[in-house]
Amino acid sequence: MLVAALTGGETAVIASNDTGANMPAGHVAALAGTPDSVPAVLEVDEGYLARLIEETRPRVVILLNLSRDQLDRISEVRMLVERWRSSLATLPAVGDRPGAGTTVVANADDPMVAWAASTAPRVCWVGVGQVWRHDSVGCPACGGRIVFGDAGGWSCDRCEFARPRLDAWLEGAVLVTAEGARHPVDIGLPGQFNRGNAAMVAMAAPFMAGGDMEMDDAIRSPDVPTALARLGSIDQVAGRFGSIVRKGHPVRMLLAKNPAGWTAIFDLLDEREPEPGAGGLPGAGAPPGPVVLSINARTADGLDTSWLWDVPFERLAGRPVVATGDRRLDLAVRLRYAEVDHTVAAGPLAALDRAVEMASRPADGAGAGGGGRVERSAPAPIDFLGNYTAFADLRTSR
Repeated sequence: MLVAALTGGETAVIASNDTGANMPAGHVAALAGTPDSVPAVLEVDEGYLARLIEETRPRVVILLNLSRDQLDRISEVRMLVERWRSSLATLPAVGDRPGAGTTVVANADDPMVAWAASTAPRVCWVGVGQVWRHDSVGCPACGGRIVFGDAGGWSCDRCEFARPRLDAWLEGAVLVTAEGARHPVDIGLPGQFNRGNAAMVAMAAPFMAGGDMEMDDAIRSPDVPTALARLGSIDQVAGRFGSIVRKGHPVRMLLAKNPAGWTAIFDLLDEREPEPGAGGLPGAGAPPGPVVLSINARTADGLDTSWLWDVPFERLAGRPVVATGDRRLDLAVRLRYAEVDHTVAAGPLAALDRAVEMASRPADGAGAGGGGRVERSAPAPIDFLGNYTAFADLRTSR
């Protein structure tokens, strides 16, 4: 998104690890393949962020959220937060020249991110929501309890640690700035979390240019509305949110790797409206299509699958569900305790075929006649949700 905001689809060169290689080898490969004068946009694994900040002294650091992930490889959240906090405190202060120094653009709705970013010399605080709060229940400043308010604010019940004053915030699909400007966030990617990502990018992009950085005219410091307009053409990211067709049924491909990601994806599933019934009446049509869940536990995923018990799979109750992947039996146990009816298939294509069978059956429901079977006017959509290597397995096996 940030690359798109800076270039607007032009041919300007930016060093970026857009394949998702977000550890040092990927960073070095991205930087080594371009001239030194080219700006770089790097996705960074949370475990290596502090190191990259210290070694590159970036113009902008964007902090979205922080939650448990791959606990066999990555430290507990509190340990990461303290490393981030110490590293951000070493950033160069903002000088008199425009664009000099480092600006941190941080999600103020995540207390862990706020704690880390509060040591930085300059922070742009953006409120884009926080769907996963279980890693932020304890105050990192004093050990008290973080209390979340209905309007998105939060504060500690013992000390003065609280959500910072916002420079911008998201109201549905509108980015509002503290100066009163309102910018529609009209993007091709689905989900409120992606609208939050777009809002963060729009606030960060203007800080990328200026000072002593020489940048091509095509990527010179876009303002907020220009940055948002440039994001409208993005409809998938390395296959995520894209679609394939399996035996006539559209399949939307979604990736989620940790409880925070799965929770956000479930919000996205809830955004998909049921098909209209007779006469186009809302709510009178067939239920949502089947969901295929695929879980692996390979090196790239993390070997510890205990996080499955933190994911609110109960939200899938009432949907047709197929479990697959290397750890499909672990997933099936979790779904059973969540009281989600499901079936198990050995591989991604077999799972999709099972989902196609489910989607092809007429659904029980209250149609125009007040009862009976509801026939779909079009093939039922299927959603495929997989973690890292499970998502890759589907892309390479079809």
